[in-house]
Amino acid sequence: MLRNAREHRGVGLRQIADTTRISVRALEALERNDISQLPGGIFSRAFVRAYAVQVGLDPEETVEEFLRQFPHDSVRVGHATVSQKEIDEAFNDARPQRAWWPWAVAVLVLGGLAVSYFMRSS
Repeated sequence: MLRNAREHRGVGLRQIADTTRISVRALEALERNDISQLPGGIFSRAFVRAYAVQVGLDPEETVEEFLRQFPHDSVRVGHATVSQKEIDEAFNDARPQRAWWPWAVAVLVLGGLAVSYFMRSS
């Protein structure tokens, strides 16, 4: 259902991943109905909800359908074997890495300007 809605709208998985901060791997697992690759519990439901919003489906109805299709405890209440690291990876895979070097250049330029200003004032 999610894949059909996405394809109908002409939206790519990477676009959804960038918008939702959910990894492409997790989105692909959702499309394959492979809940073993999802973090479980509230996180799986949050993934379904976020994906549904991005493809124009009613998020609550989509989550309810997901729960009907997968009435497992791992989806309903949580997944005891999922570590915090796995949850973080699922969300962080899609997060763009921020470069530190623009900040370093800005600090060096501002520092140089400040030194130059004080040397002229003296």
